[in-house]
Amino acid sequence: MAERRRNPLPVPLQEYNVQNEAITRRTLEFALDQIENDVDLAKTQGDKPGSLAMRRFQFLLMGAS
Repeated sequence: MAERRRNPLPVPLQEYNVQNEAITRRTLEFALDQIENDVDLAKTQGDKPGSLAMRRFQFLLMGAS
């Protein structure tokens, strides 16, 4: 399973900073993209071809030839 990396959001300054806002926005966009990819992967494993492939892989892992 993939390891999760957690990036803390930058601490906001008292005054508005355009660069800090852009970094925060990009960090949030990246996190949402990762969540969307995880959901797509879960859906793929739930459909017929994906679930059959997962069952085959699990069967092979159990030591069957």
